[in-house]
Amino acid sequence: QVQLVESGGGLVQAGGSLRLSCAASGRAFSDYAAAWFRRAPGEERVFVAGINGRGGNTYYDNSVKGRFIIFRDNAKNTVYLQMNSLKPEDTAVYYCALDLTTAQSMAVLTSDRGYWGQGTQVTVSS
Repeated sequence: QVQLVESGGGLVQAGGSLRLSCAASGRAFSDYAAAWFRRAPGEERVFVAGINGRGGNTYYDNSVKGRFIIFRDNAKNTVYLQMNSLKPEDTAVYYCALDLTTAQSMAVLTSDRGYWGQGTQVTVSS
């Protein structure tokens, strides 16, 4: 069983940066692809970024490409999301997820598959 705990959310002004962390319990962390999703108020949860188990392959939604970076430290069982040039429309609850698949396939991960964290709130003020 894998448990995920996100941290690093908070309130930031537009143009600022935040780094989210997702710490995983359990073994074989590097076997799992990881991803970040987000849910804005009143909207569905959507894919943000994915990374394969070894960290060599990443995949981004177009809305964050060039601003966000997903990376992982398998020695620490942690995946990160570095968020730069934040915009008010990035305001959302951010979730991390793990599954035995590819970075790109994480984009279509459904809530009944894989492992999910409880989320961390990111608020970007204008």
